[in-house]
Amino acid sequence: MQRSPLSHVEHIKRPLLIAQGANDPRVKQAEADQIVAAMREKNLPVTYVLYPDEGHGFARPQNRLSFYAITEAFLSQYLGGRFEPVGNDFHDSSVEVAAGADFVPGITQALRAPRLIEAA
Repeated sequence: MQRSPLSHVEHIKRPLLIAQGANDPRVKQAEADQIVAAMREKNLPVTYVLYPDEGHGFARPQNRLSFYAITEAFLSQYLGGRFEPVGNDFHDSSVEVAAGADFVPGITQALRAPRLIEAA
């Protein structure tokens, strides 16, 4: 627990992007949920994206594309520079934004767009 980021939330000074596969056997979703809750409690900006059909790493190409789009927009927002608008990058992705959609440009609009999730 000493090395856990949860034990050091008070030292976090910059916005954080957390992406979690709900079926990750190494890093449990509950751990990501805890750090997000702790950051929100301290009014620290955090964007939390969850992929219910992924594990440790994103295997589905559609999920990887959505994650790359989110990451690019996030980095542009906080580090500067250009980014490609999210557009249709969430199409057929299982991405859920559990917190902080408003911190990343284009995510809220992309979540509103129709997405077809193929049956597994």
